[in-house]
Amino acid sequence: MFSARSQRLLGWLSYAFASEVFAVVSLSLFLPVCIEQFARDNGFLEPDRITRCIAVVGGNTAAPGASCSVKIGRAWINTTSFSLYVNSIALAAQAITVISMGSIADRATGRKPLLFTFAFTGAITAICFIFLPSTSPVWILCALLTICPTVCFGVSIVAMNAYLPSLARESPEVLEAKRELGNLTVVEPFLQIPDPFSTLPSRTPPSPRRDSDPADQKTYVRTLALATSRISSRGIASGYLAGIIVLVLTLIPVSRLHSSTYALRLAISLSGAWWLLFSIPAAIWLPGPSACTIVKEGTWRVPSEIRAAVDATRGDAPLVGNEAAATHVSTITSTAILFAKTTLHMPATSLVILGAITPAAGVVGALVCPALQRRCGWSNHTMLLSLTLLVSVIPVYGTLGFVPYFREKRAGGLQNATEMFIVGGYFVYGAVQSYARATFAALIPPGEEARWYGLFSIADKSGSFIGPLIVGLIADNTGNIRYGFFYLVGMIALAVPVLVSVDVERGRVSAKTYSEEREAVADSRT
Repeated sequence: MFSARSQRLLGWLSYAFASEVFAVVSLSLFLPVCIEQFARDNGFLEPDRITRCIAVVGGNTAAPGASCSVKIGRAWINTTSFSLYVNSIALAAQAITVISMGSIADRATGRKPLLFTFAFTGAITAICFIFLPSTSPVWILCALLTICPTVCFGVSIVAMNAYLPSLARESPEVLEAKRELGNLTVVEPFLQIPDPFSTLPSRTPPSPRRDSDPADQKTYVRTLALATSRISSRGIASGYLAGIIVLVLTLIPVSRLHSSTYALRLAISLSGAWWLLFSIPAAIWLPGPSACTIVKEGTWRVPSEIRAAVDATRGDAPLVGNEAAATHVSTITSTAILFAKTTLHMPATSLVILGAITPAAGVVGALVCPALQRRCGWSNHTMLLSLTLLVSVIPVYGTLGFVPYFREKRAGGLQNATEMFIVGGYFVYGAVQSYARATFAALIPPGEEARWYGLFSIADKSGSFIGPLIVGLIADNTGNIRYGFFYLVGMIALAVPVLVSVDVERGRVSAKTYSEEREAVADSRT
């Protein structure tokens, strides 16, 4: 029989196992490719816009650099850009939604209903992709079937991440570190605010207290940080492992159906079915009411929630730096997949293999990095910075494809499939994602986990909508998505210095001060 904490942890890991499949299989791989293929099936070759794209490109007889455009309304849009634009709209909608739901998910009766209302809605919508062929006169609805599950996934992940701080505080080693402090005052804001999802006492005991020894306090904070990164890494590893399993399963229909649009739709539907099925154990084990009480406990106050989020983060370098790290790394993912399909003309079967290699590397990174961190004694912030610098090599390497020497050799600068497979194994996005989430946990004001993880989710999952939008505009105006690598390099040049300047301790103090100020305001109104 599992203890209460074990059930909560298993429930949290179960939802990671369920939902991350949609991120790995659909968001990162099949949705961008499928949306581009929908547009290509209805598009025409440039510059005459008379020859249909599927008559040439589908038969693998297109000349190198052949560009395909589709007419949307009165505008002609490059099919690669169309996919990026849809992705950008989906992420903009996700950004507004996840910020505005913060006050609901931070309530004791709102977090779980919100999580699973959006989880089940998103999963069912993804399953419906199988019913829309690219030959349909309403094929443009593929954009809606992309936006809806993307938004739902983002909201559910925000609610899931909001459980992470309390799970870390209940870890055995954290409890032991707290006990070793005895009656010393733990200067940790998490312990001063009631957490309706935690079985720990909401406040430290009032009897005898004295200032804590800085060394003991430092030990406690470090233990809490390690516990947070460990749990976060396990969630990433379990989710990526599930993604690899589903990618292997989708390889069968994709190869047998010759990478047809139907095979891509089938893969997306399969990820939705997995998401739906394995969300059920999480719905049973995670704490909170089963009935949906969202309407009773909160309302969608989009303008006020956005204003509160902006006010809370104004001038907050730790928050900005943490989001900057996740932003450019996430945009690399969406750009690389479309680059592999449209520029290198890799078939869908190769894209599936590439999609499996990347999360496999993510699993290894998520499991190895915590062990390396303990051995080296590095902080979560140091790990995040190191991993971000490692990943940043990829777009820099991609720009080498413009150098005449490498272009003549047809090697170097991501000019063939072999290089893409190697880069997929090098990509450590899973570890970056894990440490970004763990670092962010230290910057969250207690009692507002969902609102602040809503801000984090915008960068964490997709680098917000700005990255794909700009890369889409670049591809639309140049006809070559490779130029998008220059944008990614520029974004890295801006993001890394900001991340270097992050002071996590300052962010922790700011979170505590912010929480105390809001408590004082709330007390004055009662």
